[in-house]
Amino acid sequence: MTSENHSFRELSQMATNLIPSEIIRLGNEINKLIKEGHEIFNMTIGDFDPSEFPIPTKLRNAIINSYNLGHTNYPPAHGMLELRQSISEYILKFQNLEYSTEQILVSGGSRPLIYAAYKTIVDPGEKVIYPIPSWNNNHYCHLSEACPIEISTLPEQFFMPSVVEIQPQLKNAVMVALCSPQNPTGTMFSKDSLYSICKAILLENEQRKGTRKPIYILYDQIYSQLCYDSNIHVDPVTLFPELSDYVIFIDGMSKSFAATGVRVGWAFGPESVLNKMRAILSHIGAWAPKAEQVATAEFLKDIPEVENYLKKFKGEVHERLIGLFDGLKKLADDGFPVDVIKPQGAIYLTVKFPWKNYRKPNGDIFTSQSQITEFLLKECHWAIVPFKAFGDDGESEWYRISVGTIRKNKIGEMLEFLKLGMKKLVK
Repeated sequence: MTSENHSFRELSQMATNLIPSEIIRLGNEINKLIKEGHEIFNMTIGDFDPSEFPIPTKLRNAIINSYNLGHTNYPPAHGMLELRQSISEYILKFQNLEYSTEQILVSGGSRPLIYAAYKTIVDPGEKVIYPIPSWNNNHYCHLSEACPIEISTLPEQFFMPSVVEIQPQLKNAVMVALCSPQNPTGTMFSKDSLYSICKAILLENEQRKGTRKPIYILYDQIYSQLCYDSNIHVDPVTLFPELSDYVIFIDGMSKSFAATGVRVGWAFGPESVLNKMRAILSHIGAWAPKAEQVATAEFLKDIPEVENYLKKFKGEVHERLIGLFDGLKKLADDGFPVDVIKPQGAIYLTVKFPWKNYRKPNGDIFTSQSQITEFLLKECHWAIVPFKAFGDDGESEWYRISVGTIRKNKIGEMLEFLKLGMKKLVK
């Protein structure tokens, strides 16, 4: 007898109501089309093609050497001391933030750290503020039984939340989850905007002192090294050093060094919070592999090597972002139904396909974002992720493009396929 026939619930409420990943669903459809022989430009994954974006040579060689030296046993639960020392020096060099080795926690990528921060700070039913769209906060709220306060953002604000939207909600919350440069939008906080938000949180915490749990800021800066043109990464503690007791930073190797599979992430912040996060993760066993930790410690200490890699890597990513941006902007100027926001950071481009004003080639109206997503996939050969996958509703016309798997010599062809497909739309 299947569980559907049972009158009682067999699984936890959390598991029963878990929302499937829209990106994984879309990925399955893409893989099916590729197996059938279709050419698909897959821009759905926030990852890198190693043939286009290899990890730093020194890091790769150090990983191999670490395995050859037998670093295959358990690492310390909070990360190897030499790695935490290297991270401390790296943070000081690139952000001018001073954190000791005891204020740093290493994990197998940044995801376990975000989960641990939620579980450390938020009790079931307590409220977490985060913008929409944003990556995975809706799922982390579900996993930790938090109550989400979603701030719907606007393209006019580059899809970044403002103090005007956040401040009225602060009295009800225990955490504000922010990301800059942001996934999925490729946009970032200006200094003035983040300053206003942090000042409001600081004032709220001063009023709560000794009476209520403070508001913490979960600050995901995994893309902080990938800022373009005149855009400069800013953070809460640099703006307000007195916020250091309330900010948990999330960072790591994955995005800035094309090392998504190396699985070395780190958090840093108040030691009391980091200790509890470490305790949670020690029960899960979410540490980064020891050999990768040894290698990362060696690599991060070599500042000239780090800077040389970042300079070339950022140039390659930005060239792809701007190539697509310029091409999409030209299509818009030529009257095609597309809009695009200039990239500021990360590996993402935000693009709009206003499907509500157009019909399918057979004359039928589009009734949902999923239908234009399917049209883009099958008629334009473009696989991109709708903002619905990042917490937005199904009415959104905006999408995320990831450039980590794009070949530069294919950008012209990609744009031509899109143009030919959009010519089939009926006004």
